[in-house]
Amino acid sequence: MKRFTQKWPKVAEKTYKDWPEESKHWFTFPVLTKDWGKREFDIVIVGGGPNGLTAGAYLARAGLRVAIVDRRTELGGGCATEELRQPGFRHNSHAIYMPMVDYAPAYKDLNLERHQLEHIFPEVQFAMSFADGGSLCIYNDLERTCKSIEQYSKKDAATYRDFFKRAQVMVDEFIAPATYVQPEAAMDQLPRLAKQPWNEEMMALSEKSPKRFVDETFENDRVKALMLYIICMWGADPMQSGIGYLIPLYINRASNYRLVVHGSHVLAAALTRDYMSNGGKIFSPYGVEKIIVENGEAKGVQLSGGPYLEAKMGVISTIDPQQTFLKLVGEEHLDEDFIEATSAWMWEHWTLFGVHMCLFEAPQFSSAKNNPDVAKALIHVLGYESAEDFMKHQEHIANGEFEKDLGFNCCFPTIHDPSQAPAGKHTGLISCMAPYNLKEGNEKWARWKFKEEKGWMLINKLAQYSPNINEKSVRDFTVSSPNDVSNKFMDMVQGSIKQGQYHPLQMGYLRPNEYCSTHRSPIKSLFMGGACTYPGGTVLLGAGYLAADAVAEECGIKKWWQEPDYVKAARGKGLFG
Repeated sequence: MKRFTQKWPKVAEKTYKDWPEESKHWFTFPVLTKDWGKREFDIVIVGGGPNGLTAGAYLARAGLRVAIVDRRTELGGGCATEELRQPGFRHNSHAIYMPMVDYAPAYKDLNLERHQLEHIFPEVQFAMSFADGGSLCIYNDLERTCKSIEQYSKKDAATYRDFFKRAQVMVDEFIAPATYVQPEAAMDQLPRLAKQPWNEEMMALSEKSPKRFVDETFENDRVKALMLYIICMWGADPMQSGIGYLIPLYINRASNYRLVVHGSHVLAAALTRDYMSNGGKIFSPYGVEKIIVENGEAKGVQLSGGPYLEAKMGVISTIDPQQTFLKLVGEEHLDEDFIEATSAWMWEHWTLFGVHMCLFEAPQFSSAKNNPDVAKALIHVLGYESAEDFMKHQEHIANGEFEKDLGFNCCFPTIHDPSQAPAGKHTGLISCMAPYNLKEGNEKWARWKFKEEKGWMLINKLAQYSPNINEKSVRDFTVSSPNDVSNKFMDMVQGSIKQGQYHPLQMGYLRPNEYCSTHRSPIKSLFMGGACTYPGGTVLLGAGYLAADAVAEECGIKKWWQEPDYVKAARGKGLFG
């Protein structure tokens, strides 16, 4: 029998192998010698995560010709819902807790509900269970939360009530509005805040580390443990001062998380539908070979193995500054000061190790015998009896250790949304803070046996609080190591969950640096719109919204959208320029 042979097209000499190992993120496909030609657009967006989709949707509605480029087949970035192991068991492989549904303008501006986007708002937001069967809950009702805290300290309950009310004012009047307007330099902003009744407290908080705030504010070890975890679970270093202004936001959000019905990817799908319904184009799966710069101005994007996309008005990058500028733009187009500032970008001090479980039954927490509300919690925090236990976990991370005495948060989405698993079955997610750099070598993260051992280590820890979670009830599971995170979501360098550390020198007007404030960059017509920019990571839909705002202002595009009422109210008080 004659063997069938296929002649493959020639591949250009330059391939991803010419790039440093740690930087093979967007140049991921061989460059075919076929001439793909040129396609013309007004705006080209690099990265189809929630921020890229948000920017694209706003600009497409404004009548611009927009193209989004992404190396993955499915857009949405970390808003991914996938059948990772077993049919019918849908896992949210990265983003799951939606923190700003009640504030983010995109939900209303784009009317995302018409694209079948729904959220669940569980009455029990957090449940921290303890080894003796006790528990501490945060509800979406303040008084129920205070009643739970009273078990351990009436003083802490009163303190929490008073602080929560003051924090709500700070969030409503300034922090939430500031999330969706362009950042200002501190010297310009501080005089505007000086007259506000909450300014003195917020400025004092800014100078405190999360650990210091918790120690000075609360007295009970268990209350301290939960407060410290909810403040630090999104990347804040417990010992880092200078970002304490986020404390009111994190305390407030701990009673305001939502879950997307049918999984997080439905949000990405809704944004994609809106974008495409207004003429937006998608180029995927394509790697990006180069952001073309001529005479100091971004002119377009050359796809790897695809066409050249000309950008008449500009390019928006939603990936991190190092890949954007040092790799895709090229140092020959940058001055030394900017190269130095970009090279100094700091990644998070920890990342996540995830365990995605297919379960025959729902967990039965021992602590639910004393408080049935535990079973209804959206987020469970386990493994910490005190704040010091959390601090020991941080020490392990700093030492590159991933051992048994760790805590984590976990979620069982099917308790609230049965559609994410076959009838009568459940899914579970364990999210554990972990070091990217292991002391025994990072190659361990790539070995299934090692990852499986660590997965069972965490499942067995869960079983200490929910004894029915065992080898009989766990039908199957898979893990997502820090190395897997950076390989799958390639803008999450070193497993980064925020595209860069939350550090005073990388926050606010300085995110990602003083040269790229307000979502512009030193390269004319090259805009920034990812989690590395203000207001930062998690699914805020803020960076993409503000990138669209920057494009509209720079290019003279009439905005079809209006600022939210809470932003207008803040402007009316003189809080923004």
